[in-house]
Amino acid sequence: MPMAMQRRVALSYGDAVGRVREALRAEGFGVLTEIDVKRTFAEKLNADFRDYVIIGACNPPLALRALQGDLEIGVLLPCNVVVYADGDGSVVAMFDPEVGMAMIDSPEVAAVAREARERLTRALAAV
Repeated sequence: MPMAMQRRVALSYGDAVGRVREALRAEGFGVLTEIDVKRTFAEKLNADFRDYVIIGACNPPLALRALQGDLEIGVLLPCNVVVYADGDGSVVAMFDPEVGMAMIDSPEVAAVAREARERLTRALAAV
């Protein structure tokens, strides 16, 4: 089972990142972290890399429910979303919470993972 849900979009990298932020917000997710991989590699390694961002997205009500179901679920939070330049378009990939949280034997966590996946799927379709 793939760990991410992804799609290629006919958007520039900058436009794709903006649309991802909007789509996540519409589904109740906020951006907790944002790692500009290209800049980080340039600064730390003097290496060139394509435009690539890792966005740490969180839906606080879902996170609370997940943590109430299993305190160690925090190692899988927040939901990571990546956007990277790919030729004349971009690729958007979102962590599949049902795959990641399947290792936790908790009905509460499974319900949260299912809802998070539904929300992320809608966000991905909206990009």
